[in-house]
Amino acid sequence: MRIVFLLPMGIDRPSGRRYFNIARGLVRRGWQVRLLALHPDFATCHPRRFVADGVEVWYVGQMHARKTGNTTVRFSPLALLWVVIRSTLGLIWGVLCSPADYYHLGKPQPINGMAALIAVCLLRRKSFFVDCDDDEVTANRLTAGWQRAMFAFWQWLLPRLAVGITVNTHYLAAQLGQPGKPCVIVPNGVAIAQFTVPPDTIRTALAHALGLDKGPVIAYVGTIALHNHPVDLLIAAFAQVVLHHPTARLLIIGGGEDLAAVQANVARQPWRDRVIFTGHVPHATVRGLLALADLSVDPVYDDAVARARSPLKLIESLALGVPVITGDVGDRAEMLDFGAAGMVVRPGDAQALAIAINELLADPVRRMAMAAAAVAQARRYDWDRLGEQWIRVYPSRPTGRG
Repeated sequence: MRIVFLLPMGIDRPSGRRYFNIARGLVRRGWQVRLLALHPDFATCHPRRFVADGVEVWYVGQMHARKTGNTTVRFSPLALLWVVIRSTLGLIWGVLCSPADYYHLGKPQPINGMAALIAVCLLRRKSFFVDCDDDEVTANRLTAGWQRAMFAFWQWLLPRLAVGITVNTHYLAAQLGQPGKPCVIVPNGVAIAQFTVPPDTIRTALAHALGLDKGPVIAYVGTIALHNHPVDLLIAAFAQVVLHHPTARLLIIGGGEDLAAVQANVARQPWRDRVIFTGHVPHATVRGLLALADLSVDPVYDDAVARARSPLKLIESLALGVPVITGDVGDRAEMLDFGAAGMVVRPGDAQALAIAINELLADPVRRMAMAAAAVAQARRYDWDRLGEQWIRVYPSRPTGRG
């Protein structure tokens, strides 16, 4: 079978890694897979076509925002319109160059949605599938009402036009599933064989270089964007943690548009020297840094952003044997095996986070038991296993015009 994914992001973005790992699994099953993707900085993207682990990747246009390292540049309305037109045409051209049995949209967004309707439905006279891994309206930083309305429209429309839907959470299945259409839940996962704990020598050297060898380490890994990743909750909780564990360190792994604001907040605190920011790092480096932690924290509010997400950071932490503390929102309790591999607390509550962190730091025996359970739980989210769930959405025979 031949399948083409239409992605409004690059494969190095968190959602992009979801589709790349699904594609790798399909290739191992004998499928031919091509990803038509938009690059975060298309002008500097070279090469624009390559093969990785048997997956063809074609970058055909610019994402809706330019992202380089820790910096996100928003386009002006006129420039954004030009980006949308060019990237839509790039995806249309990519589809016309890519005959396939199945076309699958990664995220129900305007650019790949328009390309699917024009190139897949009208020109190729084929049907398409759509994957939803976020609440697109609340997860993206949309500054204007018309932008929110546009994203809401495409998120409403595309699942209704698709012949099948994949989602990553039960919440999205309930919100976007359509009567009479297959809807398969495929949470985010981890490549267990690759995402392993580095050797002790590497971890010791990293810990010494970062000043993390003198006390317990609490880690956060992910984008620093406060509108959908409330790292400020963790900062507030850490202020209470250092009162009980004065040698504790907070390791914040990742960059983003609010990194400078969070750093400025920490710089005003008396415990500022206990917080280490790595900034943006390649994903291959994350496991080495995250493996230094005694526990990791996924701070969340009880909102549509959190309910819709299956956090990669959570599963990757489990794979390294690092227990997780997060809010009891969406599928997170299930992902932590209902308390065996971590703790869920009241969402949006910095004090509840602090209490849970203090409890685990004070109980090494419990942490060790959670670490063993975390590794076992992560195996349930191995991408190879999840690939088996993904292909259930496809019929035994390719679909024609739907």
